[in-house]
Formats: sequence, structure tokens, C-alpha cells
Amino acid sequence: MDVFRKKPVADLLAQDSVRGPGLRKRLGPVDLMGFGVGVVIGTGIFTLTGVEAKNHAGPAVVISFLIAGVVSLLAGLCYAELASGVPTAGSAYSYAYVSIGEIAAWIIGWDLVLEFALGASVVARGWSGYLQNLFDLPTSIFGESSTVNVGAMAITAVLGTVAALGIKESARVTDALVIVKVAICLFIIVAGAFFVKLSNWSPFIPKSAGPVGTAHGTERTLIQAVFGLPPAAFGVGGILSAAAVVFFAYSGFEAVANLSEETRKPARDLPLGIFGTLAIATALYIGVAFIVTGMVNYSDLNEGSPLASAFDSVGASWAGTLVSIAAVCGLTSVILVDIVTMGRIGFAMARDGLLPKKVAAIHPRFGTPVRITVAVTVVVIAVSGFVSLHTLADLVSIGTLFAFVLVSAAIPILRRTEADVRRPFRVPWSPVIPVVSVLACLYLMLNLTVATWIRFAVWMVIGLVVYLTYGQRNARLARTGGAKPVSTMGSR
Repeated sequence: MDVFRKKPVADLLAQDSVRGPGLRKRLGPVDLMGFGVGVVIGTGIFTLTGVEAKNHAGPAVVISFLIAGVVSLLAGLCYAELASGVPTAGSAYSYAYVSIGEIAAWIIGWDLVLEFALGASVVARGWSGYLQNLFDLPTSIFGESSTVNVGAMAITAVLGTVAALGIKESARVTDALVIVKVAICLFIIVAGAFFVKLSNWSPFIPKSAGPVGTAHGTERTLIQAVFGLPPAAFGVGGILSAAAVVFFAYSGFEAVANLSEETRKPARDLPLGIFGTLAIATALYIGVAFIVTGMVNYSDLNEGSPLASAFDSVGASWAGTLVSIAAVCGLTSVILVDIVTMGRIGFAMARDGLLPKKVAAIHPRFGTPVRITVAVTVVVIAVSGFVSLHTLADLVSIGTLFAFVLVSAAIPILRRTEADVRRPFRVPWSPVIPVVSVLACLYLMLNLTVATWIRFAVWMVIGLVVYLTYGQRNARLARTGGAKPVSTMGSR
């Protein structure tokens, strides 16, 4: 039972040339950036800005967003090299399979399912809440106070249908939503600039408040629990603590790499899609954070709706409506891209035999893995409709960071073991950049709570049981030893 068997890179590349129903190459760089911005810009910019500015960083939350953006860029460089050189569905899952081994691939695939399924469920509930506030809908079926969140279930069903109908159709919907929310984010920056008071930025980095609060047990961060450190606010420590939290705002850009098998020119377009996504998101995050903390003193920011409340405080309540519209559009695109991404991860795992192949068969007309897309949509509908997930939101961050660690580690490993593979994009200063990326991601993981680590460990144990009882016995490599190219799935 060789759980460390590796999939040859040549096998991954061969998948693209085998005839039969496969994922269709219909995406270009603009589509990729649309998907990337669509999944990245969501709850982070509309809520985390106020929460972290008020509680941890003050106006220096701008620096926190910059730090989180730099860490994401480090991981993005690694994703760009792997995605352009090995354009295949599955992203981090596939990269782990060829660099570390099958058990690592399963773990990361299982982890990504958690990240995107939970992320989609949380965002669907947030979408329902924003829509309720925007149109004063009944709280019995919309928002967090509802017993059954019909709003979250309905939007998930609609977007799951769009994801199943085709990748280009999904791209068109995403692009339209992205245009709306980016335009309104720019409006916030431009319009808000007229209400900025320089005094609100002084001091830009509030003096450290020292130990704050009395977090105990599993509510402490792992680094606090290990080293006995008390929670701190403001100063350099506050900036770093906020960076670990606002990193959530960047989670999801790796969804671009999951679409590499459906990209017309992956060698050129994937790096453009990844870097374009991060550049746009970072610029908007920093701009919005800078303006909002200039409009309102950080201590007076509303944690629930900081952007709308900032305009209310300066007598421009009409702008709050635009912010709510942007939030609805932003969250809609996040849900759609999450569902699309889960379908591609499931497709890759089923193609390798780690999941039943019939589950991820490609529809001959739509060119999408319809069955797995429907399955993940049903799961998100159930979770978002009946389970409050606000206490589990950190699982999205830890899942993302864990994937980043493995992807970054894969770069120096594959440079050594697969030196002959063509790399249209190469991470500069390797292995320094990948090692720094690994360390930075691990540091941010340490700043998540012990409770989050425990939940993550439980999910991983469940995944290992599934792998040992099904995956490792039915894996294609268990039957072929990795010697034969894998065929695309589906019937003619």
C-alpha cells in the first residue's frame, strides 16, 4: 500500500491530448481575472475592514491588507509556475500529487473541498442578509435570524445551475457582477475622498495597548497557546494580528489555477489571471481601507457595515444603498466561483480514481462535470440553509493557507525531480521565494485559534478514513503504477 506514490507530470500533460469528452478550452486572461476578482472581493472588503481597524490595527489596517497581499503574492508566484507548466484541473491537489505523493494530494483535495464548500455556504448566508437589508425582506426566511435560510438556499440553487450549464456561461455572469462591484468600490474611493479628515489618520499606527482581553482555552490563537502570549491590540503586534485575519479577504484567488485545463493559452494567460487578480484586489482593498479610516475615526467604525455606516456618518446615506448593491453582487460572484472550483477539484480527484469516476463525468453538451457540480451545490444548499457558520469562518483561512504551504513547497521539489518540464513562468530566486512563502503562511496559520485547528484536524481525520477505505484501493496509480496516460472521463 504505497500512499506516497507520485503521478508523473507527463501523465498530467497527457490528459490534455486524449480524445473524448473533456473540459472545454474557452477561457482567456480577462475571463480568468473575472473569476479571480469575482471570488476574492467579497465579505472581506465589506466587513473585515471595520472590524480589524477598530479592534486591532487602527488606520494601519491598510498595512495589514498590504502584508496579507504580499503573502498572497508569494503563493501566487508559485501557483503561476505550476499552473502554466502543468495546466490541469485540480490545482494544488494535482501539484501535490506529482511532487509529494498521493496521500498529500488526497489531504489537500479534501482540504480544498472544505475551504470552498464552507466558503460558499458562509457567503450564501451573508448574501441573504445583505439582500434582506437592501429590500427589507422578511427575516423569517432571509438573514441569520431565519430558522431556514431560504434566501441562501435559493441563490445557491440558481448559481449551481449556472455553473452546470457551462464554463463560458459562468464566466459571463461573473464578469458582469465583477464590473458592478469594482465600479462601486472605485466610487467609494473617489466619493469618500471628499469626506476624509486628516485628523482621523492621526495616529496612523495607534500606540500598542498591550495585553487586551482574557481569551482562554480554544479561543486563543495557537501561537498564544504555545508561547503563553496574551492577546494584544494596536502597534506592530496589532497590525500583524489583523493581517492574519484580513488574509481571509484574499482567499480564493487560487481558483484561477483550477481553471487551467479550460484556458486557451495557459502558459500566457494563467500568470496574467493570477497576478491581475491580486493586483486589482490589493489596490481596491488598500484604497477602500485608506478612505474609510479617513472618513471616520477608527474607534467609531461600525463592525457590521463599516462602509455604509461611514457614508451615513457624513450625511451621504444614499451611498449606503450603492454599497449594499455592491455587496450583493460581490457575494453572488463568490458563491458561483466557489461552486465552479469545487466541481473541478472533484473532477480531478475522480479522474484519478480517488473518487468514483461516474460522479465527475463530463456532460457531452455542456462540457462541465455536471454530476459533481450538482452534488456540491446540494451540499452547500443544505449547509447554508440550516447551519450558522460564523464561528467556522476561520476554517476557510486555514484551509487556504494549508494549500499555499503545499503549493509553495512543491516548487523546489519539482525543480529537482522534474527538471525537464517546460516552465513558461518561473518563480524568481527559487528556492528562497517558495521557502519564504511557506514560512509566511505557517506564521499566519499560527495566528488562528486553537478551536479552528481542532476543527481542521477533525476534518482531516475524516478525510484520511475515506482515503484509506476507498481512495488508496481504487486509485488509478494502484492499478497502472502511473505508467499509462489517463483518459478523460465520460461516455461518448
